Amino acid sequence: MPATPTSSGSSSTAPSAGDRRGRMMSAAGPKVRVYLEVGRASAFAVALDWPGWCRRAKTPEAALAALDTYRHRFAAVVGEDVPDLPFEVVGTVDGNRTTDFGAPDAQGPWDAEPLTGEELARQVDLLEDAWAYFDLVVASAPAELRKGPRGGGRHRDGIVAHVMEAERAYCPKVGTRVPPRTPWDAQRAVVLAALRSGADGGTWPVGYALRRLAWHVLDHAWEIEDKSD
Repeated sequence: MPATPTSSGSSSTAPSAGDRRGRMMSAAGPKVRVYLEVGRASAFAVALDWPGWCRRAKTPEAALAALDTYRHRFAAVVGEDVPDLPFEVVGTVDGNRTTDFGAPDAQGPWDAEPLTGEELARQVDLLEDAWAYFDLVVASAPAELRKGPRGGGRHRDGIVAHVMEAERAYCPKVGTRVPPRTPWDAQRAVVLAALRSGADGGTWPVGYALRRLAWHVLDHAWEIEDKSD
C-alpha cells in the first residue's frame, strides 16, 4: 500500500554522468513525488516526474492505491525498474468537470518550474516509450475487443483513431499545429519538436503536457490489453 502522504517536497541527489536510471532516481528523490487531483466524483494520483504513471479512482486514497498497483505495469512500459520507493504527496489540486469525466486536467504550482536539459530529455523519452508500447499492444491486439459491462467501448481501430486525433487536437496546447490526415509518425515528430523546445507559444506547460499526453496513450494501451483477453 502507498505510504501515508506528506506535504513536504522531495530532496534530490546528483545523478551519475550518462546514467539514465540515475537521472530518474534523482528526479524522484528519496520518494516518488505524487500529486492528487480531486474532483467531486473522482480523483487522480499522478507521479509528477514519471509521465504516464497516473491512475484514477473514486477517492484520493483509492487513487494512490491504484497508482501503486500499476507500478510494475508502468515499469514494463519504460523498460526499467520504477523506483521501489514510497509515495510523497507534494500537493493537491482541485479538479473540474474533465476530472470527473475521466481525464486529468488540473495544473499545479510545480508546473511553473521550468523543465529543461537532461530532465526534459528524460521525460520526452518516457513519452516515446509510451508511444512504442501502445504500438506494440495495437499490433498484437484483435480487431474486436471485449465490450465493457454495459456493452460500451470502442474496438481496437476506433481507439487508435481516437488517440491519434486527440494528440492532433493537443498540438496547439504545446505551441504547434498539425493538419488533418498527417501520418502519425510525422505528427509525433512535430509534437516531440514542440516539447523539446519547451512548448513555446502553447498554453500547457511542458511538464503538464508530457504527463497528459503519456497518460492518455497508456490509459488506452492498457484498455486494449485488458479487453483483448
